[in-house]
Amino acid sequence: MPANASFQDYQQQALKTLTEGRAYRGERAGAEAALNAPQEWRPIGPVRGGVLLVHGLGDSPWSFRDIGQALARQGFLARTVLLPGHGTQPADMLDVRMEQWRDVVESQAALLQRDAGHIYLGGFSTGANLVLDHAYRHPEVAGLLLFSPAFRSSVSLDWLAPALRYVRPWLIETSLQSETIPVRYSMVPTNGFAQFYRSSRVAQDHLASAPFDRPVLMVLAAGDSVVDVAYAARTFHARFTHPASRLIWYGKQQPPADGDPRVLSRTDTLPEWRISQFSHMGVLFAPDNPLYGPQGSLKLCRNSRDGDAIRACEQGAQVWYSDWGYTEAGKVHARLTFNPYFDLQTQVMAEVMEAGEKSAVRAGASSPHF
Repeated sequence: MPANASFQDYQQQALKTLTEGRAYRGERAGAEAALNAPQEWRPIGPVRGGVLLVHGLGDSPWSFRDIGQALARQGFLARTVLLPGHGTQPADMLDVRMEQWRDVVESQAALLQRDAGHIYLGGFSTGANLVLDHAYRHPEVAGLLLFSPAFRSSVSLDWLAPALRYVRPWLIETSLQSETIPVRYSMVPTNGFAQFYRSSRVAQDHLASAPFDRPVLMVLAAGDSVVDVAYAARTFHARFTHPASRLIWYGKQQPPADGDPRVLSRTDTLPEWRISQFSHMGVLFAPDNPLYGPQGSLKLCRNSRDGDAIRACEQGAQVWYSDWGYTEAGKVHARLTFNPYFDLQTQVMAEVMEAGEKSAVRAGASSPHF
């Protein structure tokens, strides 16, 4: 992408790729392409700064629909990106490389800084690895927003993915049935996991090299089945050193953060919402999200390998919510795709970013001007 291109140029180019590439969507391709396209939310008043938001593996810019709107209400110019290989069909990720994802973050962060002044970066899951990498290499980044950061996978054999992708391109074959969710992939090729693994190693190397001293918001769900949340919590305590940084922990037990006073804990068992535990993805979405809220149009019934539970959910049985694989006698569980604490999380996010804003102003005041 040319250095002088606008975000609107990037957005239109992505929309064209999406419209042409959504092979499984038929007549819905146009509308669903718009859902997956990079988005921008502008504040009504003056722009306080910019926030670039980067989605996770197999996901899309829709991940940040609610957070982007909240940031705009707080005065920030918020933008999302679409990582190469995403938003069209899973096979488009067969040959993608982590470096391509890094290039998108690099170019769009530079463009946002040009348009908004000082910037923050936000990332979900694999996207958190990508924004951490960028922030370590760019000290002008004011702070980070890390949602379910995938610094380390919950799967101990993830290191095999870079080699396995050559001999087994798909761990599970894709199908039309698996492509029914309009804003994310239900599965990705082995190469997708390989590039995620590479991004996690980059993140771990940065974290081992030096502490990160700018404000960070980290959000973790104790029941997350995707990432090693204990490692992430210990990382917050040991490596994210700014006093205004905050870890929001959703779980019944306290996180392994050695009593860090910067940790805010909330239970993730909420019977009034029929929530048994929080999930990897649910932290991102407000309860009124039109797709993922409890009254939304999407319900992720394939939340385990229990065929009876899946069928009951699909046939309209009352469901409880959890992360992947959670079971409990007498209850049918769908994936939790919303966060009852979203407003609280948004307020804590604002406080962390205010600290980053003050740091950025001080740094600017002390820097020489040529």
